[in-house]
Amino acid sequence: MSESNPSLLARVAAGDHAAIDACLNQFGNLVWSLARRFTSSHVDAEDAVQEIFIELWSSASRYDSSKASETTFVAMLARRRLIDRLRKSQRQPQMDDLSAVAEFEHPDLPPDVAVMDDAARAAELIRTLKPEQQQVIRLAVYEGHTHQSIADALQIPLGTVKTHLRRGLLKVREAMQKADAESGGGL
Repeated sequence: MSESNPSLLARVAAGDHAAIDACLNQFGNLVWSLARRFTSSHVDAEDAVQEIFIELWSSASRYDSSKASETTFVAMLARRRLIDRLRKSQRQPQMDDLSAVAEFEHPDLPPDVAVMDDAARAAELIRTLKPEQQQVIRLAVYEGHTHQSIADALQIPLGTVKTHLRRGLLKVREAMQKADAESGGGL
């Protein structure tokens, strides 16, 4: 497009509020239809659409009309975001699954009590780990940081973060399994 008539995404990148509304009108149906294909529920699709448009606002400046049309740019951005969401949801265990495990392991206790008991035991065992393992587990599990953000914050390699986390969690799991076996309960 010419300089006198900037593209819709260029106007969005410049902070033009009217362009944001126009962008929603022009690409809303496209993004919605993609979101519905990639998600399992109406609510998930709505969340995905919001995430996609937020990403679009922040990355509109990357649009290059010589490489693709605006529609193609939006569709590819939406597709990438939806694939990321799908991968993330497949990696994270569902809370329903965890409560079922707790009920199976401790059938005589209410689910919340069993989970709290296991969490307290795990927290106690974490305190017995090496300080660097404790720190990485605290940041990842309790505070929800990504492996990369932990590596950046602690100024250590990403692989080291993953190693500390994996070894620490394995030690906690082994200790819990050993205690369960000795007490005759659980695993």
